[in-house]
Amino acid sequence: MLHFEKKGSGKETLVLLHGFMENLSIWNDLEMHLSKDFSLLKIDLPGHGKSDILAEVHTMELMAQEVKKVIDTQNLDKIHLLGHSMGGYISLAFAEKYPEKLKSLTLFFSTYFPDDDDKKQQRIKSYRIIKEAFPNYVKAGIPNLFNPNERDVLEGKIETALEVALSTNNLGALACVKGMVERTDKKHILENLDAKILILAGKHDNAVKTEIMIQNLPERTHIKSYIIDCGHNGHWEKPSICAEIINIELLHNMPKNLIL
Repeated sequence: MLHFEKKGSGKETLVLLHGFMENLSIWNDLEMHLSKDFSLLKIDLPGHGKSDILAEVHTMELMAQEVKKVIDTQNLDKIHLLGHSMGGYISLAFAEKYPEKLKSLTLFFSTYFPDDDDKKQQRIKSYRIIKEAFPNYVKAGIPNLFNPNERDVLEGKIETALEVALSTNNLGALACVKGMVERTDKKHILENLDAKILILAGKHDNAVKTEIMIQNLPERTHIKSYIIDCGHNGHWEKPSICAEIINIELLHNMPKNLIL
């Protein structure tokens, strides 16, 4: 069973899935601003935080199954599911397997696109350094995920992100990278899912092709997207703005497709 923590006693359950080389602690800043109408279920994904490595390859489908087991232990009927980066990929896999469980799906600085060939090759080339020189891999990659125009302001948050990443089991990270390479296009999930779909994306996100992703969203009334003036880590860079959107969108309604 995956490690998880519960917070709050609101009527609406929001399940939070962190990204690659993160753990459930990443939600601390965002959590402060989330509505008390939410009960939060924060999960450490396989090979991250206090959760064990489950296989040599952690496919998104395997991890979605493990998330479902946690949700089942809590006797939850319908949930709001939010995933950051890799957590978003897992959320899409969850939506494909268990659409009846979802009130809403939020892609939080994530994408429904699969890796293109260049990205796949980049990940495959990283296998060896993750296995043999993981600290170097972390230190080379993490700072680039933040808004380059605010590096000085975000210095403390970048240090926090580095600490969280360096605490990750390198073999757990490797299993997830292998799983991410195998991802397929999930646009059909957005086209067919009946639950509300919310997209939060970063204007300066080097990990996601934000503009192309937003431009290619299906034309459906229950899909809303927001482009925020930050990098890949809205939970650290702009937690109050992100939380405000989540609170209003998942508990109320706002106009479509705003740039903040």
